[in-house]
Amino acid sequence: MAKARKDPKGRALRTGETYRKYDGMYVYKYTDPFGKKSYVYSKNLSKLREKEEQLKRDQLDGLDLYTMRIATINFVFDRYISSKTELRSTTFSNYMYTYDHFIREEFGTRKIAEVKFSDVLQFYKHLVDDKGLAIGTLENVHTVLHPTFELAVRDDIIRNNPSNGVMAEMKKKWGRSTGVRHALTMEQQEAFMRCLDMPEHVRWRPIFTVLLGTGCRIGEVIGLRWEDIDMENRLININHAVTYYPRKKDSYVCEFEVSLPKTEAGVRTVPMLPAVYDAFLEEKELQEVLDICCDVELNGMSNFIFCNRFGKLHNPQALNRVIKRITEDYNTAEVVRAKREKREPILIPHFSCHHLRHTFCTRFCENETNVKVIQSVMGHADISTTLNIYAEATDRAKKESFENLARNLDVFGNKKKES
Repeated sequence: MAKARKDPKGRALRTGETYRKYDGMYVYKYTDPFGKKSYVYSKNLSKLREKEEQLKRDQLDGLDLYTMRIATINFVFDRYISSKTELRSTTFSNYMYTYDHFIREEFGTRKIAEVKFSDVLQFYKHLVDDKGLAIGTLENVHTVLHPTFELAVRDDIIRNNPSNGVMAEMKKKWGRSTGVRHALTMEQQEAFMRCLDMPEHVRWRPIFTVLLGTGCRIGEVIGLRWEDIDMENRLININHAVTYYPRKKDSYVCEFEVSLPKTEAGVRTVPMLPAVYDAFLEEKELQEVLDICCDVELNGMSNFIFCNRFGKLHNPQALNRVIKRITEDYNTAEVVRAKREKREPILIPHFSCHHLRHTFCTRFCENETNVKVIQSVMGHADISTTLNIYAEATDRAKKESFENLARNLDVFGNKKKES
């Protein structure tokens, strides 16, 4: 049995500890995560062991990687997201999906201390030009990457956040849209609804009518149950939403989860327009004719109103693809009709389910001046969101008002003579 090593005071030294007689220094030798021999020193054995314990805790937490400025972006993001305990499950899932899908395998492996502004700019350019990301998706990437760098700044690992100003540069240099969703015009809206009267598209008329006629978020409409609507008083109770989670690896099953609405203001009651009331009745009738029954039970909830032909909840992206298919068919036929009739075609732009919410809000703003009522119906937590849409709608209304003025009055206020 090996004889225990001791210091001059007769205290047994632990593995890795040594005492140097020539300078009276206690030394602890250890191997860092990269296999390199490292040392800590102290004149006092108790102080040395305090350093040892702290070192062990830091190694468990990964702090030595952090403080040595060799941590990767992935490492810092994982620390950042682990601290965001206040995030709703839906937001947390979206953050994780965005990071894992667009950042982790490529850009995330870089050492965070070496990343410069130009590196982030080139990465964003790569996502847009080579990966085909829309500016809205790129902003989602920025939403998770920017605070990751910010955490490293606050922890004194890097001096400046290299992602500051990158989105502004992207929008300016590559001439991309700012991501603002513009409402459909009345002509475009009416054209889309006419498409839904066609036999091949009529199956989709109820859900798109409800989306356009209530301004509800797509997750709120997907999550509607028959007990959430009061057909007698024609009221819709929005008290939850259903969120679709992207498929996990090695799985072909769509994942849904019930959550609270996006904000506290999202819990609200929305009156039914006559067309919306009819849409609910039409959906029930269509399901009976097609022998479809929603068999989904989710977090204890069942009896959902809208479902696909397999009796499952709608995937929001699948609904967006339906919109794309309908509008492309319409636009192709409309170009031919307009050419034959010698007029400009009324084309429907590419849009998503969320554009229907924005379109409803715009139409609402054009016909309602009480902003608080608009805010309540839309479930906006921040009045500025409502006011931004309201301003866009009133600007258009002012323009139309002046056009009417020009048709009927001259600049001096004299009514034009009828021809």
